[in-house]
Amino acid sequence: MPSRRQILRQTLTLTAAGLFTTRVFAGDKPKNGELAPPPDLFDSQALDIDFWVKPRTLDLIRPQSGERSKLLYWKDGEVIDSAYQELCHILRDVNGKKSAPIDPKLLETLWATQAYIARFGMTKPLEILSGYRTPESNRHLIEQGVPAARKSLHMDGKAADIRIANLHEEVLGELIQSFRQGGVGFYYRATSNGGWIHTDTGLQRSWKG
Repeated sequence: MPSRRQILRQTLTLTAAGLFTTRVFAGDKPKNGELAPPPDLFDSQALDIDFWVKPRTLDLIRPQSGERSKLLYWKDGEVIDSAYQELCHILRDVNGKKSAPIDPKLLETLWATQAYIARFGMTKPLEILSGYRTPESNRHLIEQGVPAARKSLHMDGKAADIRIANLHEEVLGELIQSFRQGGVGFYYRATSNGGWIHTDTGLQRSWKG
């Protein structure tokens, strides 16, 4: 019997234009005319050194504020400070209206995720649902019953909640897990936009919320 991972890989399909046209769920069947899925979307460990030394551009959208930025933030082994500052602003606490330094390792995970998927023709912006949070904002979420840890790494600029349009959250989460850079939380929701993935630069662990 095929594993859940194998089923997901088999059902992750690309259109002839190279983009995902619909959300893909475990158990869905590929439609006629779609291309075969990539050989192993989850195995980022197979990447060669060339992937990691090329310039890094992040294409981000912040649904809460309507902002979108596409920034070259890393080149020749160095972070470009002006772009880094803008990324810290994009990942700010929109509700608390405060920004904080974002862990460069988190930016690396976000970039690597987007760049890896782009290799298979998917160039959608990465949606930032939550980046840095003030302690007050984090406490407010807990009081509202929203999933949030009392000692959340969001408050340290080391976590982000993200999604990519038309990409199932389990596929996204398993890809991020394969980078082995920190924690990954899977949040499934039966909505038109689906759920989201929490990624952080803490200890390697995973959970479902």
